[in-house]
Amino acid sequence: MGTVTLGVSIAVPEPYGSQLQERRAGFGDTAAHHIPTHVTLLPPTEVDAALLPDFRRHLAEVAAGGRPFAMRLEGTGSFRPVSPVVYVKLAEGMRECSELQELVRSGPVERELQFPYHPHVTVAHGIADTAMDRALVELADYTASWLASGFALYEQGTDGQWRMLREYPFGRDATASGRPVHPSPAGAAAASFPRP
Repeated sequence: MGTVTLGVSIAVPEPYGSQLQERRAGFGDTAAHHIPTHVTLLPPTEVDAALLPDFRRHLAEVAAGGRPFAMRLEGTGSFRPVSPVVYVKLAEGMRECSELQELVRSGPVERELQFPYHPHVTVAHGIADTAMDRALVELADYTASWLASGFALYEQGTDGQWRMLREYPFGRDATASGRPVHPSPAGAAAASFPRP
């Protein structure tokens, strides 16, 4: 059956997801339109395709035990010089994301992390330092908040594009295997989006 490259994340809802994706592209990050705006729970992981049904069942069980929680983005940070990333900080929902990612990685797809888990939303990766500096400054006043109502499983295609396979709403029957729909996180509450 071969292997597939999977990731699990919480989507940043609209209009914030598209806004941040456009800003990321505007900083010169060519990967911006291949990666939906998100908070990672499982980073890109190569998996034996035969494990996919078991992993879907595991994700459904994790989601079934979850409850919606508040998420808030506020300000920017950077992992430089360790990693060439500028991100929008997660000011609320960090504990819940941390617990979720441990549960996600505790099933049939186990993954050691290269760095300690730090939930965030990437807005620039691997681009020129001047563009990274711009991202850090221009989004410093960015804020957005919403209610996280679940997470989703994504697969990276041979074209580099990440596509949703299934959405896993919190509190569903643990025997379900998720639903193959586009993300539609509810409860978007407020955002402030500075323009340069």
